[in-house]
Amino acid sequence: MTMTPKWMRAPIGARSTRPDDDAVSSLGALLVVVGATLMVAEAHVPSHGALGTGAAAALTAGVVLALSGAGAPGGAVVASGVAVAVAGLALAWLLLTKSLAARRLAVRSGRQALVGRVATVRSVPAPVGQVQLDGALWRARLWDLDREGVPVAAGSSVVVESVDGLTLTVRPAEEWEVQ
Repeated sequence: MTMTPKWMRAPIGARSTRPDDDAVSSLGALLVVVGATLMVAEAHVPSHGALGTGAAAALTAGVVLALSGAGAPGGAVVASGVAVAVAGLALAWLLLTKSLAARRLAVRSGRQALVGRVATVRSVPAPVGQVQLDGALWRARLWDLDREGVPVAAGSSVVVESVDGLTLTVRPAEEWEVQ
């Protein structure tokens, strides 16, 4: 009959007396911090899921090591590990899909970015005046509307319809466009 070491005879759920338990728990805590850091980095760096997957693995390993080092029952360690792995991978997948969706958006810059924007009239266009858009003053002329007599006064809102060089063609803004 072989002698069972004292640390193997501890009751289930009791704290083990192994000397390296503190090292295992410390490593687990370190892996949890590394995993959280990688998850934050995944949100800010276009790694296409590599950092998020590493974060999920580090978080899972950290939780498993911390719980096992603390003497938690095996079933609790496995259940916690699976739960953290699933949650971490789900979060990594969400971050990946959102970052890829953001990359597919068309970049609007230059002339296209100005069309449809709301500006404020600084001097009434008759025929050419000035409007302020994003802090910059632009030359502006009124869009030739079918309906006549649409009031445009200094301080009123207008919508940019087209851009011709440094001159914007504007029309009076409707209430729903200003809000």
